Amino acid sequence: MTIEEKLHGTALYLPNDPEILVEQTACLERLYDYNATRPREGEKRAALLKEMFAEIGEGCYIEPPLHANFGGKHVHFGKNVYANFNLTLVDDTHIYVGDCTMFGPNVTVATAGHPILPQLRAQGYQYNAAVHIGKNCWIGAGVVILPGITIGDNVVVGAGSVVTKDLPDNVVAVGNPCRVLRPVSDKDREYYFKQHAIDPALL
Repeated sequence: MTIEEKLHGTALYLPNDPEILVEQTACLERLYDYNATRPREGEKRAALLKEMFAEIGEGCYIEPPLHANFGGKHVHFGKNVYANFNLTLVDDTHIYVGDCTMFGPNVTVATAGHPILPQLRAQGYQYNAAVHIGKNCWIGAGVVILPGITIGDNVVVGAGSVVTKDLPDNVVAVGNPCRVLRPVSDKDREYYFKQHAIDPALL
């Protein structure tokens, strides 16, 4: 099995393999350049993201600093994805994010895990499992999404949640571990925050 197959196939492998480190270091050099950009360098940021990411749609904005194990090499963003400060993408394997999804500050999306068995962990073994996040989601501040998770479309994940199981479409989910609180409902068409009404002209 090749290194590439191990990275993307949930097999156990050693992440300090020299072949991995050469590629990873090159990716992190570009990530360093991205995080060193100035606020007025929007065009430079957009160009760097196209180099760094596996895929990135039009209209995406990622507020530096961005943290990513492979500098976004295994990240696939749709269009109009927004990420606030300190998005951490543990992109040892693929992370897929649909159009118009938003990340609050300090969100972590992790694809890498380590064995529970102490003897294997002491040797440094790791495995990876891809994460899928749907379209038009809102991932609140401080959320942690664990390896192998799939989140459906139109999902709101409340701040501080730890997502340990898949979430279906059209729900609000909160907590540690994260659980579905309720579906997105007709009331959400009337009020955007507590008793603050939505102007019908916006719909």
